[in-house]
Amino acid sequence: MNESGTRLWSDLEIDLLIEEISEAALEAIEQAAGEAAKAAVLSMVEREAAMLREMQHWRLEAENNALAIQAARQAGRKNILLAALIGILGGLAVGVGIQNLRP
Repeated sequence: MNESGTRLWSDLEIDLLIEEISEAALEAIEQAAGEAAKAAVLSMVEREAAMLREMQHWRLEAENNALAIQAARQAGRKNILLAALIGILGGLAVGVGIQNLRP
């Protein structure tokens, strides 16, 4: 101690203190880097999960659209056949009606 009551540090004690502080700083940096890496990986996984959910949504939407198109085609075919049948029957009825009108 000096006259004012403060402790004087030796060069060895200062070197040891600097070394301890440096080691603690390096450990803190490594831990922070590890936490940052974990956060980056978690963020990437969350983005990928969101993309997979979006892809699933659009896949289901495409399947529903394909089913609707198929149902519309089947209904269209039925309507065409029904219209053709009605046309033929109507033509026959008109033909028969005209034949009956002739003396």
